[in-house]
Amino acid sequence: MLPSPFDQWTKEETFTEYLVRQGMNRRQFLKFCGKVALLLGGGALISSRDRKALAREIADRLNSVKRPTVIWLQLQECTGCLESALRSGDRTLEDLVLNIISLDYNELLMAPSGDQANAALEKAVGEPHLLVVNGSIPTNEKGAYCAIGGESAEELLRKASRNATAVVAVGACAHYGCIQAASPNPTGAVGVSSIIKDRPVINVAGCPPIGEVITATLLYYVIYRHPPQLDQDGRPIFAYGQRIHDKCPRRAHYDAGQFVMQFDDENARKGYCLYKVGCKGPATFAPCAIIEWNQGCSFPIKSGHPCLGCTERHFVDRMTPFYRRLPGLDVPGTGVELAANQVGGLVVGASLAGVAVHSAATVIRKQQSKKRPPETVPLAILGEKEPEGTGRKEKKE
Repeated sequence: MLPSPFDQWTKEETFTEYLVRQGMNRRQFLKFCGKVALLLGGGALISSRDRKALAREIADRLNSVKRPTVIWLQLQECTGCLESALRSGDRTLEDLVLNIISLDYNELLMAPSGDQANAALEKAVGEPHLLVVNGSIPTNEKGAYCAIGGESAEELLRKASRNATAVVAVGACAHYGCIQAASPNPTGAVGVSSIIKDRPVINVAGCPPIGEVITATLLYYVIYRHPPQLDQDGRPIFAYGQRIHDKCPRRAHYDAGQFVMQFDDENARKGYCLYKVGCKGPATFAPCAIIEWNQGCSFPIKSGHPCLGCTERHFVDRMTPFYRRLPGLDVPGTGVELAANQVGGLVVGASLAGVAVHSAATVIRKQQSKKRPPETVPLAILGEKEPEGTGRKEKKE
């Protein structure tokens, strides 16, 4: 059961009290907490036991959570990130988030405009709030490339962040500037963290990010009142802790040296690895292969399109040309910097090398066992099992 958008959560009641008033029973509430736990735990990476424990913790914390005030800015961007959050296909979480936060300002969704919209913003920035930002901030020509209500994007961002307890930079534009920041970057576009230095900035990376990742990040802050654990680029580790390559459904073909050579060839129809036609999955940290898009329906690689690396900083400059293999991508174990058609040979070579090392070690152990009395060379040290019965005995050839 979804809360009615016309009967919103009041600031006087806790989140649990609000859901009870809406008619949600305990089973539905725990199911909701389990879904949140699945997102915050990294999707398929979390075990069933850990998910249940996290769901119980979330349920306990929601008993005391009060409705937070949120200001959501749309700066130099395309609105794709907010569209992703609203139209991910999973209406439950998105509807609940729009009801559990007090969204006091968002020019894309709010009914007021002009002076009324400016007045709503002025009122909202005067009290503690969570600031969400879509879009980059142009710094050239004194910010003339993006102005809202007579203020530049930078002026608006600085004003909105004064009483912000944290800032969530949603999308590649807010992360570092995205397409606008690509060379030669005529507008001088930068990300939120280049402007805001005095409070936490959480980067929800992607062009756009998966809607559930945006939602989960907001829910984490609502539940715990502090940012989640972040990686070195300010991204939530629960979502960006692994490369797409690590959980890719085509990974077995990569390890076997089976690659698509051009789109729609026979290897493409067989679902082989897309690395040689430009897939950047080995260098991209994102949850696409775990959570997927549109209620877990699919994601680009699964649908036959290579990953473009859109969650990585400066991907437009670093990952192009998009449909060519980039040498130098560091993938432990197989060496992606080598030609892709050598990967299979490397795997076979490594296996043969392992056999040779094992054979040499066996010979050495046999020589050692001949030189030393049996009682001074425990078989466990040599990697062999103790024979049945009492006492140690030499293993008969």
